[in-house]
Amino acid sequence: MCRTCIICRKPLNDGIIVYGKGICESCEKRLLIIDEETDFYDFYKNCIKKNLVRLIPRGVNENCRDYQ
Repeated sequence: MCRTCIICRKPLNDGIIVYGKGICESCEKRLLIIDEETDFYDFYKNCIKKNLVRLIPRGVNENCRDYQ
């Protein structure tokens, strides 16, 4: 299991876990209010892309019942 936030790299004591990767509560809150026109938006997007996209199953749709 993850021990650090995938965005800020601080120890993960709270927040959310997505496919075994963690985002701390502080970064989660920032993600909810961030403006798309900022450099931080691109930074967060790249952190998520680098850490999570490869873990998401391809070709899964709403009718798929093969949960992992």
